[in-house]
Parts: sequence; C-alpha cells; structure tokens
Amino acid sequence: QVQLVESGGGLVQAGASRRLSCAASGGAFSSYAMGWFRQAPGKERELVTSINWSGFSTYYADPVKGRFTISRDNAKKSVYLQMNSLKPEDTAVYYCAARLGRFPIASMVPSADFGSWGQGTQVTVSS
Repeated sequence: QVQLVESGGGLVQAGASRRLSCAASGGAFSSYAMGWFRQAPGKERELVTSINWSGFSTYYADPVKGRFTISRDNAKKSVYLQMNSLKPEDTAVYYCAARLGRFPIASMVPSADFGSWGQGTQVTVSS
C-alpha cells in the first residue's frame, strides 16, 4: 500500500484559490486511482473528486464542478487539487486517498473502497 502525505491547506478568503498536493511513497503509484475527500465539522466524509490511474478520466462531485481540478503526475508520484473560487462551505479537512486498480473510468466511489489515506489538511475559507 502507498503512504500518502497532503500539504497546501490553510486559511483563505472566499473567492481565492488554493492548491493541495498529495505525495505518495512505498508503492506503484501508477497502479492506483486517487481521490480527494473532505470532511466538515459534524458532517460525513464525502468524495470531492477522483482520477483514474492514467489521469485521463476524472470525476467531480456537483458542489465543486467547474471550480476544482484534480490532476496527477505519475513520475512525481503526486496528485493535486486546484481549488478556485473557494466558498465558506468548502471549509473542511481534505484527505487524499488511494484505491488500488487501473480502472479505466473515474467515478463516484465509496470511501471504503480506498485502502490508503493521508492524514488530512485543513482548508478554512473565510467570508
């Protein structure tokens, strides 16, 4: 299993942008689909976006479509989340997660299907 470490969280103003990074180690990164989840206080963890092993297929949850972009660099064993036009409701702890398998299509996948998780990084959007 890969080990994952997120970075890039912080406090931002509404309307601003932020880029999260997730660095993987200890596994064949290109054999994993990747996802970004988030969990706000008092709410369940939710899938924000996912990307398949090659990077050619992506999925976005409705609340972030058109504002967030997921990408990956298999050579650098990293996945990124570019967040634009941030809103206060985007405030959450963001987690990077890995799902073993070269699935052709990225889709809405339950958190239980992801076997590796990072420690999370806090993103706070002030109004």
